[in-house]
Amino acid sequence: MAKAALEACVRYLASELGEKKIRVNAISAGPIKTASARGIKDFSSILEHVAKTAPLKRNTDPAEVADTAVFLASDLGRGVTGNIVYVDAGYQIMGI
Repeated sequence: MAKAALEACVRYLASELGEKKIRVNAISAGPIKTASARGIKDFSSILEHVAKTAPLKRNTDPAEVADTAVFLASDLGRGVTGNIVYVDAGYQIMGI
């Protein structure tokens, strides 16, 4: 429910702030091995499952998420607003 609320907020803010030339987008990243992820029980098995299931057959690289953020914040993304950009090696399309 929290994810749906966040996505709705992105769309609402994009609609409200667009006339002020403010773009609002969100990035939905796949699981990434970080220090805080170590606290998640069985996180390594989650990474293994995603790597086997995702169309690109690998996990998300943190640099890919950073690259997407740079794109969205730059003039290259000037026509993009109100979107959730998935950076997860295609995992979200699997319907799991």
